[in-house]
Amino acid sequence: MRSYQQLFRSPEFTPLFLASCAQTVAQTASGLALGTLVYRATDSPLLSAVSMFGPSLAQVLGATLFLSGADRLPPRRALVAVCLSFAAGTALLALPGLALWAVFAVVLVQGLVASLGGGVRWGLLNEILSKGGYLLGRSVFNMMSGIMQITGYATGGVLVAALSPRVSLLLSAALYAVAAAVLRLGLTHRRPRASGRPSVPATWRTNALLWSSRPRRLTYLGLWLPNGLVVGCESLYVSYAPAAAGTLFACAALGMLAGDVTVGRLLPPAVRRRAATPLLLLLAAPYLLFALHPPVPVAACLVTLASVGFGASLVQQEHLMASTPDELAGHALGLHSAGMLTLQGASAALAGTIAQLTSPETAMTATAAASTAVTLTLATASRRPNPEKHKPSPPRPGTPIDRATPHPEPQEEHPSR
Repeated sequence: MRSYQQLFRSPEFTPLFLASCAQTVAQTASGLALGTLVYRATDSPLLSAVSMFGPSLAQVLGATLFLSGADRLPPRRALVAVCLSFAAGTALLALPGLALWAVFAVVLVQGLVASLGGGVRWGLLNEILSKGGYLLGRSVFNMMSGIMQITGYATGGVLVAALSPRVSLLLSAALYAVAAAVLRLGLTHRRPRASGRPSVPATWRTNALLWSSRPRRLTYLGLWLPNGLVVGCESLYVSYAPAAAGTLFACAALGMLAGDVTVGRLLPPAVRRRAATPLLLLLAAPYLLFALHPPVPVAACLVTLASVGFGASLVQQEHLMASTPDELAGHALGLHSAGMLTLQGASAALAGTIAQLTSPETAMTATAAASTAVTLTLATASRRPNPEKHKPSPPRPGTPIDRATPHPEPQEEHPSR
């Protein structure tokens, strides 16, 4: 699959795409509204950052407990339930007088739900598209995410300024409900990709299997850590420039869009395979200049340039899918999504804490430096010989892994066997 036209001709791609558009706008607008609401109430950069990115932080629990459902639940039913739960939770956050502990309790529940939703969505995308179409399809989703984040943050900024954060939250809740309707009407019923009931032990076993391969471990760490630390920088936009936070978020989304177009369509395969490390370094480097406390126009340019580096995730996901059996695709992509968003939430909390003790620009510089160091460390580790290639590991005949693994790694036993 080599063209956007072929993508949108694939059955069910369009409704999944449109529903994701609505969800992204709702998520960005509601996140900005909630962060502003909490900052006005507490004057705390830490609490504002955690309120915006708290659902990401909670995803580690969902990935530990519920992720086996990504391949073991009917996709349409699961995705509709996720959207409706977000609609209800976002409407609840708009209630006047809601206690701060209740706000963070809702944020926690939303994170648990989102950890399952990511695995179901990306596993379904991998199933809808023909072999080899996932990278192009995911690049379109990432580009859509950039455009919809620009729309969401711009719209959310206008709504917060012109009306109130609570109105923005209510409109976001309605948009989640629209996404649920699109999924229910546009997707067909599909059987789960894997047999068995979702359970905590099944989640643990599959997580252990995916983590047991050294190339996959390095890929996961590369997807989670550098990206997450830079999102810690983004979480401080509200406290760095309260009146221009929406502009900075929109510029970040614009840069991400440019990076996804470049990686998904412009880079030839040979160049793309080697692009992950340079892009991750680009992702962090411009934030080092925030030590100089640049004015908003300069900060906007730096943010746009840095966010081009988010295109590295497409290269890394391509590596991940090449080393993962088809029947574990949803779980593997859900683990990537949950781990990445968890590290984003943890980094937002870390950056917020540093900002609370020092200043937002100091926190941005520190987390960007940490991201750069992690990227260089992982790049060095990936060049070392892989000892697994020399381990004798005779496969057990008849397992799904034996039939589906197209690469020369040692064969691994399916966790449900």
